[in-house]
Amino acid sequence: MISNEMAARIGAQLNRELYSAYFYLGLAARAETMNLKGTAAWFMAKHNEELTHAMKMYRYLVDQGASLTLSAIAAPPAGADGVLGMFERTLSHEREVTAAIHALVDQAVAERDHASNVFLQWFVTEQTEEEAAVSDILGRLRLFGDQGQALLLIDTELAAIAKQMGQAAAQPAAGK
Repeated sequence: MISNEMAARIGAQLNRELYSAYFYLGLAARAETMNLKGTAAWFMAKHNEELTHAMKMYRYLVDQGASLTLSAIAAPPAGADGVLGMFERTLSHEREVTAAIHALVDQAVAERDHASNVFLQWFVTEQTEEEAAVSDILGRLRLFGDQGQALLLIDTELAAIAKQMGQAAAQPAAGK
């Protein structure tokens, strides 16, 4: 059985995941105003992914018989300076999420809560992939720039990635 402390911490992470969804929704809206449909689609796909993460945590807590208290979701920061700034902010955010997930794993290990530890390993892997994907996009933006033709090419690439993310989300997968 999950401890009250572990349940509360996973509940707090559920809130962080909902904030992440809100964070990405704000960035999608910003990209829309810049007429960057591919970038907006990528951020919207991330928004949907974060909602899925939150619901995964919700389901785990319910299945563990834990009481769940929902709290307010903070507003995301206001607009960023260009696409490069948006992705720099994204990488910083993902690193914060990674640190929070690692702290949850540390708590599960300390409590010898094997079920929560196993559950959280999926998120550890997911965060590694998240940071790598954003770092790759940032590398391209830093190399080619976030203006003119370079931005158009990156925006087109982000649209294709967003489409793949949407298709992957539609596929039933073990552990999701």
